[in-house]
Amino acid sequence: MCMFCASIPAAGAVGAKLNADQKRKLARGETQTEKPIAALTGGVILLLVIGSVVYHTVTNS
Repeated sequence: MCMFCASIPAAGAVGAKLNADQKRKLARGETQTEKPIAALTGGVILLLVIGSVVYHTVTNS
């Protein structure tokens, strides 16, 4: 598996964990600010998918 294909699910798992931790802290009142972790995770995954498509298109031609 290439580096892009392996990092897509890893990025999703890390983003989900960070988002869950943030929601838990907000519910407990430990923090008042909410960062856009879900949107950033989606952006990272989108960039990794684009990188994967480009990598597989260029190297397998």
